[in-house]
Amino acid sequence: MNEALRIVVVAPDLAITDPDDEHAVQQAARSRMLRIGLLEANFNLVATLPADVFLADRLAQLQPDLIIVDTESEARDALEHVVLATRDARRPIVMFTNDDDTTHVKDAVAAGVCAYIVAGLAPQRIRPILDVAMARFAHEQALRAELADARTELQDRKTIDRAKGLLMQRQGLSEQAAYEKLRKTAMDKGLKLGEVARRMLDMADLLG
Repeated sequence: MNEALRIVVVAPDLAITDPDDEHAVQQAARSRMLRIGLLEANFNLVATLPADVFLADRLAQLQPDLIIVDTESEARDALEHVVLATRDARRPIVMFTNDDDTTHVKDAVAAGVCAYIVAGLAPQRIRPILDVAMARFAHEQALRAELADARTELQDRKTIDRAKGLLMQRQGLSEQAAYEKLRKTAMDKGLKLGEVARRMLDMADLLG
């Protein structure tokens, strides 16, 4: 539900010190449109934060579901702060900007940005943009989990093969008998087979 989606916007100070600064006025207006769009779509905007060295601590306290980077000339610096802040706790990131310099796009996507929106911001577009970003993030997280599981399974197989080889060498067992001994030990101790194999190899290394 959108009501439960906690959003943090990372943006520079929007105070307009020079009313003749057309760029600052336009950026402030666009940022207001973004906030209006979030409220109209019933998203929970919990905070607007600057991209500084304290961002990681603030995000850890707020625990947002999604982060919006709303910036232009400081886009790369702001993105770097957000990426560092979410390195250990990944979250979907959406970037809104009027900067038509697309040289940052590849870096942004590589850094984990789920949606990079250039200009054309209208309040009614915000909900579908964020819905797609959340779906893409969930899909990428599932792929990462599958890849991690596959790597773990491959490593476990290698470890089990090493443990079987050690049992075959030291106890004169056949490959099947060595595997059955590992499996029985795992069942008796309520451990995974790979964990039993790792412990046995660690003990063998310790004892020499």
